[in-house]
Amino acid sequence: MNQQENILPLSVFMDLDRSGPIPLYFQVAQKIEAAIMSGQLAAGSRLENEVSLGERLGLSRPTVRRAIQDLVDKGLLVRRRGIGTQVVHGQVTRGVELTSLYEDLSRSGQKPSTKILDYKLTKADAKIAEKLNVAVGSPVLYVKRLRSADKVAVSILENWLPAEFTDITEADLNEHGLYQILRLRGVTIRVAKQRIGARKANQAEATALDIEKNAALLTMDRTAYDNSGHAVEFGHHCYRPDLYSFEVTLVEK
Repeated sequence: MNQQENILPLSVFMDLDRSGPIPLYFQVAQKIEAAIMSGQLAAGSRLENEVSLGERLGLSRPTVRRAIQDLVDKGLLVRRRGIGTQVVHGQVTRGVELTSLYEDLSRSGQKPSTKILDYKLTKADAKIAEKLNVAVGSPVLYVKRLRSADKVAVSILENWLPAEFTDITEADLNEHGLYQILRLRGVTIRVAKQRIGARKANQAEATALDIEKNAALLTMDRTAYDNSGHAVEFGHHCYRPDLYSFEVTLVEK
């Protein structure tokens, strides 16, 4: 369902200098960016289309288009076929460390929410048995969640947990991040083996994340271990790259 366009008042653009040395597209981009940063244009909201904005401001369409493209290039806006131009402000940049997405969103000032897509007790296949260091056929809890930030879908999280955690409930997962739940149960997550990659979205993922089929997804596979070296969870997560990124600091040895 398409959202209604957000029409910025003309007062936002009142002091455009039409005869000065600063290009008009740059000034327009600055005004829109300021509206995003102040929260006047909220994350996920639709921007007024180029033609309408240009007509209201008395500017050519190429000028407005370039202003918007500048903000797309900066990661503040994203163009969506059939939807229009949406605000992306609030992208989460995640340091590669032992935190959960729930914690990352909370720390960045965004409100996380969760929708359970699948929740079931199942048996470990060969891959999951290897990741969790359990026997093939062992009972595991499988959970698939859609994680949103300020009501904008960011990620699909799939996690498998060994038998001692199969009593974690859907209610727990709706209210808290997985790592929060594990810590509350006395688990000290000490180390994780993590792989970051990319792939194309399938139809189900595209629908859940409100993107096009075959759009790029950022992926992360992670096995987390407690302080005794016991695997406590394996996860396969996929993220919208326009809303989420990983950051690594490299130090020369």
